[in-house]
Amino acid sequence: MPHHRPARLEHIAGIGVDRMGAIADDADGPPFLRLENLDVDIPPDPEAVARTVRAASEDSDNSYLPFVGQSRLREVAARHVSALSGVYYGPRNCVISAGGLSGILNALLATVEVGDEVLVTDPTYAGLLNRIRLAGGTPKYVPFVFTPGGEWKLDRAALQAAIGPRVRVMLLMSPSMPTGGYFNEDDWRAIAALCVQHDLTLILDTAMERLLYDGRKAIHPAGLSGMAERTITVGSSAKELRMIGWRVGWTVAPESYMPDLVAVSLANVVVPVGIAQDAVATALEQSAHTLAPYVAELERRRDAVLDELKGLPVGIPAGGWSLLLRTSDFGIDGQTLSERLLKARVCATAMRGWGETHGAQYLRFVFSNEPVERLRGLGDKVRAALGA
Repeated sequence: MPHHRPARLEHIAGIGVDRMGAIADDADGPPFLRLENLDVDIPPDPEAVARTVRAASEDSDNSYLPFVGQSRLREVAARHVSALSGVYYGPRNCVISAGGLSGILNALLATVEVGDEVLVTDPTYAGLLNRIRLAGGTPKYVPFVFTPGGEWKLDRAALQAAIGPRVRVMLLMSPSMPTGGYFNEDDWRAIAALCVQHDLTLILDTAMERLLYDGRKAIHPAGLSGMAERTITVGSSAKELRMIGWRVGWTVAPESYMPDLVAVSLANVVVPVGIAQDAVATALEQSAHTLAPYVAELERRRDAVLDELKGLPVGIPAGGWSLLLRTSDFGIDGQTLSERLLKARVCATAMRGWGETHGAQYLRFVFSNEPVERLRGLGDKVRAALGA
């Protein structure tokens, strides 16, 4: 018997990753090159793993309380955001979520009215776009400027032109997923000026903010003039701390936002995984010292993929875990190339639903889950599949 489908689900798009992963998992024969999913094969800090094991047998970690998250993690997360932004935040400014994306949805539900527009870059991770729609909002796309063989750049003029009476929030990420596009100081100043001028809230997705290459530095816009009172920072243990399975995120915001953020959080997941929280606090606290070798390894992998795909229309990521190849230059879409590469035992996901200007005509390669040795030979397989 057919059921009534709520309107909010009309434009919810699949992200393709689960289907591609299932194909690779279920196939017989030699292992696939796993470039389809935002996973990482580099384990978390051993001390964080040990703390998780200990937590599984401790009564204090087997609890709903505190609803807003354990005190130590809130303190560590608030201190972490303070250090990056130059703005003071305490534990009262922090609520813990069941992963970063849960925190993003909570922030949207606390700030977006049904019918509001939310400014995002194009392309943007489909999971973020889906959460905007679940919250009753509409994504308003600002296309990155793409130059084959170059970096993805923010189009500041397009950003300014996109602001209209229904725009209430910007949801931004630097480095952006999936492009690795990075906002420099001038970009952030332009973004901040528009937020202040038009009284917009900035929801900042910091899942990858320190995964930066070529000597780039993380820039946190809350420290810019007029931004401390309008910036909601959402962080995650998944990518920077390599703790995907722990499902822990944090939201740090000015006190004016906190009652609504807490109310939504309690009405949504109530509380994240108890046995995961102090382990994440441990890893986050130590990450200022432990992050550099990990980022260096990611940069090696990025460089290996760029070397393999040299001469093809790819965007150079300034950070993050992935890069894009524009397949339309060869008269096909990303899905077609994805299907051809499966025959060569390479699993990569097409970009349909991730953007309007930059969407179905791209294929995404995730380089965080395979060592450099296994990335060798990718270029020959891609060129054969393209007929190049």
